[in-house]
Amino acid sequence: MQNHDNPLHLLLDAAQFAADRHRDQRRKGADATPYINHPLDVAALLARHGVDDIEILTAAVLHDTVEDTETSIEEIEARFGVRVAGIVSEVTDDKSLEKAERKRLQVEHAPHKSREAKLVKIADKTSNLHDIVAAPPDWPVERKRDYFDWAERVVAGLRGQHEGLDAAFDAALAQRP
Repeated sequence: MQNHDNPLHLLLDAAQFAADRHRDQRRKGADATPYINHPLDVAALLARHGVDDIEILTAAVLHDTVEDTETSIEEIEARFGVRVAGIVSEVTDDKSLEKAERKRLQVEHAPHKSREAKLVKIADKTSNLHDIVAAPPDWPVERKRDYFDWAERVVAGLRGQHEGLDAAFDAALAQRP
């Protein structure tokens, strides 16, 4: 693990690392914002709701690096530590599976995740719902509704860890197209 003598160094190193790994990626929304905006939004959402555990915030910044870039869990562990890598691993889908199976497993596995992974996952789903409303992808309205319905099923298994995050998700869900 790199020397992160100050907890903020860990978080800022993760932000730089994620920005580099996601540098060529864009969000699906109409304005195609840089992908890094999403993991930063997930971490900021957690922080706005009082989550101040630097390792959880670091995992939030890194939550899509293994799933969406050429980054391994081992690399995350070596650079950011066992706990951060464990949280990232818990929120990472197995991309070798078909999309429908990955989505089914998210619903099935949600109740069994650690508290830390549940916090990151609910913030991730909340951020995604906000993006679908604020900067909609070029999807038919039915696909957007299906995403909201599926996210609601995933979050049903994540609830009860943090009232503020549950309420933020509910507020985002209320914007269902």
